[in-house]
Amino acid sequence: GAGMNRARGVALIIALVVVALATIFASRIGAEGALDQRRATTLLAQEQARQVAYGAEDWVMEILLQDAQHSQQVAMNQGWAMPMPPLPIDGGEVAGRVEDMAGRFNLNNLVTPQGTKNTFAFAWFQRLLARLQLEPKWASLVLDWIDPDNMADGPDGAEDGVYLGMNPPYRPPNRPISSTTELLSLPGFGLERYRRLQPFVAALPIGTPLNVCTASGMLLDTLGASVSAFAQDPKLLANYRAKGCFPTLKDVTTAVQGTLQPAEKQAALGLLAETSAWFRLTTQVRIGTTEVTLYSLLQRNPAGQSRVVLRSFGTE
Repeated sequence: GAGMNRARGVALIIALVVVALATIFASRIGAEGALDQRRATTLLAQEQARQVAYGAEDWVMEILLQDAQHSQQVAMNQGWAMPMPPLPIDGGEVAGRVEDMAGRFNLNNLVTPQGTKNTFAFAWFQRLLARLQLEPKWASLVLDWIDPDNMADGPDGAEDGVYLGMNPPYRPPNRPISSTTELLSLPGFGLERYRRLQPFVAALPIGTPLNVCTASGMLLDTLGASVSAFAQDPKLLANYRAKGCFPTLKDVTTAVQGTLQPAEKQAALGLLAETSAWFRLTTQVRIGTTEVTLYSLLQRNPAGQSRVVLRSFGTE
């Protein structure tokens, strides 16, 4: 009677619960399986993209070796400067470009090899900041971030006292920077200023000279007052550079002679060259829906052989 009906009802409920649980487990296993499969495919594509990017490094090193065998100069009409258009690879494509990092203002040159303030580089950096409509005080702040002492560079400078008052507190490293992103640690510098300045600055060893053959017109313009003849519009400058080094070191030093004091002149000549040992390769690889960007800083020795000094995936 009633007991039998109750038992049947309980059995039916149990059966429904078991079916529901089985369905949930089955869909969960199916979803996890699909997710695992997708994850494995993505990881494999990322690894393939990395290997392709490493291959691009080797290819560029070979080009740099060939360029070194043909010329001591580093100019925009050489093999390394030719952009690599998108090339098809299995399941995707690879593209890349190389930049001469010695064509940028080296922030570490604000300090001399002896650890003191490089007054010429400091004044030059202030002129660059002014051209980019950035406050001149950042020159003092960058100098104090890099120089080995704990004394602020005038009222605009900042050492431990300022940084320990931040939230959270930290200290300036008082050593050369290894990445221009360290500028973002300066109090109040911010991302907008960084984006404006970043294309013109580099973090290279102290004393690395600017390559006048590849420097932007703006950088050449800010060297000294009468160098403005070289700050041509980008198209005209590119046309000149398609034939070789322009302006030459002689052109620039002749122009600088009339605008600098004797002591500054000597410092300027020490920070100018027609060659470079530092190149950055940007490689973009796409395999299926996976995209990988690799930034590789390469150092080339006098014999023409290169090595990878720094790698960064996704961000410069």
